[in-house]
Amino acid sequence: MSSAAPIHTRTGISLATASAIGVAAAAMVATLPGRTHGLGLVTEPLLADLSLGRVPFAALNFWATLIGAAFCIPVGWAIDRFGVRLVLAVVLFALGVTVVAMSGITVSSHAVELPVPELFVGGVEWSAVPLDLFVLVLLTRGLGQSALSVVSLALVGKVAGKKPGVVIGVYSFLVALGFMSAFAGVKGAFEVLHTDWRILWAALGWILVAFGVVALLIVREPNLAEQKEPRAGASTDKERSHTLLAALATPGFWVFALGTSFYGMVAAGMSLFNQSLLAERGFDRSVFLTITTVTPLIGLGANLAAGWLATKVRLGVLLAASLLILAGALAAFPLVSSLVEVYTYAAAMGVAGGMLTVVFFAVWRQAFGPVHLGQVQGAAQLLTVLASAAGPLVLAAGQRAYGSYTSVVQNLAAVALVFAVAAWIVPLPKSSGVARKETSV
Repeated sequence: MSSAAPIHTRTGISLATASAIGVAAAAMVATLPGRTHGLGLVTEPLLADLSLGRVPFAALNFWATLIGAAFCIPVGWAIDRFGVRLVLAVVLFALGVTVVAMSGITVSSHAVELPVPELFVGGVEWSAVPLDLFVLVLLTRGLGQSALSVVSLALVGKVAGKKPGVVIGVYSFLVALGFMSAFAGVKGAFEVLHTDWRILWAALGWILVAFGVVALLIVREPNLAEQKEPRAGASTDKERSHTLLAALATPGFWVFALGTSFYGMVAAGMSLFNQSLLAERGFDRSVFLTITTVTPLIGLGANLAAGWLATKVRLGVLLAASLLILAGALAAFPLVSSLVEVYTYAAAMGVAGGMLTVVFFAVWRQAFGPVHLGQVQGAAQLLTVLASAAGPLVLAAGQRAYGSYTSVVQNLAAVALVFAVAAWIVPLPKSSGVARKETSV
């Protein structure tokens, strides 16, 4: 990287940083085939093609997500060891090849029995699923939702600086906009072009392969020359970077990791069963579709507002505020009975989600420094993936055990309130000051 002064945009963000933000956002959107919403786009035609039931597929998805979460840790280490550019290219290429392979899957004669715990009532239900489909979905989860998410977060975290509010706000906005555009494109392919799911899935795979090649050729490694750890005993205001073990030893890591993971669990469960939740309150499918369209737009605004607020107030306050909004929305949901009330609930959920997204993206660099960022974010992402896998199971099992969603939603509101109090009280480590010599994990 040239030693000349960096060129800045009108927002005060350098062009190199703006480019990195764009690549990081595109990488996060590229995780789509490995996410629940992405897989959900082709679930029905896939089940019809393979003559597979929903219960076995749910079991397959549950275990593929849990096992795939393990990819977060090694990819975090690889980022810190080999750099973001190389790891980004390799993960994109591997995910693309996996998605292409999945597009050609046929009925398999080999099966594997998977257990699914029946929460609240006890016991275990066993389901037989195709072995090759299980392996391919596991790889899309591990390479997409887990590994590629960590790479994206590490890239934007390394260029965001010590006060990342504006950068993370823009990044969150671009990610949300990218996912909305991707869903619109897929919707058009199905409804206008009447594309077969295999053709669509293969096209997505080849796009990912091409993105991997382009990333290897043009993405520049973030320059941390001015972010090096100071010598022990030196007096400086440079950032202090925690190793993974040092980060795990701080209460702040667990409050932020578990608080944001809890939101991920709630969001995963309630988004998957949102139509059923609204139907229980007496609202039809048109209300569900309107909320599905409007909530992401509210989240976009919340992304930018939270990014600006992150430059003014500490992240613990933002986390506490977003969890309080979440707790209020969940507590009020069983009382919702009119259109005004249901849209107010949806708006509150959108604001909470937008704020929590920015907090999750911003906190790791600000609290723990840039040097071991990949490993720290890998550990945090691991928890979010595990929580998102459990979310639908918690909602479904709670509804079956209690006969409605009311009790489980109110219990979730109480947990959100506890996390909000913890976020307000527990401080984050200081990322500046004298750094002591630490051994890399």
